[in-house]
Amino acid sequence: MKKEFLFILLICFAVQRLLTAQITDPKATEVWEPEPRVVTPGIGTAPPSDAIILFNGKNTSEWTHEDGSPIKWEVADGSMTVVKGTGGIFTKKAFGDVQLHVEWHSPAEVKGEGQGRGNSGIFLQNRYEVQVLDNYNNRTYSNGQAGSIYKQSIPLVNACRPPGEWQTYDILFTAPRFNADGIRIAPGYVTVLQNGVVVQNHTEIKGTTEYIGLPKNEAHGKAPLQLQDHGDKVSYRNIWIREL
Repeated sequence: MKKEFLFILLICFAVQRLLTAQITDPKATEVWEPEPRVVTPGIGTAPPSDAIILFNGKNTSEWTHEDGSPIKWEVADGSMTVVKGTGGIFTKKAFGDVQLHVEWHSPAEVKGEGQGRGNSGIFLQNRYEVQVLDNYNNRTYSNGQAGSIYKQSIPLVNACRPPGEWQTYDILFTAPRFNADGIRIAPGYVTVLQNGVVVQNHTEIKGTTEYIGLPKNEAHGKAPLQLQDHGDKVSYRNIWIREL
């Protein structure tokens, strides 16, 4: 047995030497195909050339309320603002893995505290909420503040600007995977930058972001993005998305 082991070890060593000896030209490890397609970056806050523009400051045609009706939020001065009681708005198109850019601000006039200040939310696939909240000098439960994956993951830092100032979320989202039997075989992941600061770093999503109770993992495919009506006059602008 010992001789056989030594023999196999010698063969492996010889093969390794042979393979190493064969790669003497640096061009042997150059890969030319496939060639990445060209995407032109936007200048300043403009979207890249392959982005889907979800809101450009005027046109709300990419959005609908849950019942399919045109949105009733206020559109003015290049932004759209939640109108209390009208309900959340949903993209007409369904998405899977995405890069998402959203700009938002809470009301400049401070009212309330905790979860009652500038509350809204961005629901990826209409299930997984990245919290929108005014947490500038405003304490609330840590897994429910701005930049959190609601009731699941505390943001790494509080990167909030003062109320009334525009804030930016850049989100990278990998959707969860389910097999033919409806069993989740891979979790979703999300990375969030708030105002250029990483607040979620490849965070595993445990399931739906529930207000009460534990996350659920019911099988689904692509699904719309939702912006939440939580009763506060939160405004949004410059929303674009790239499918990955």
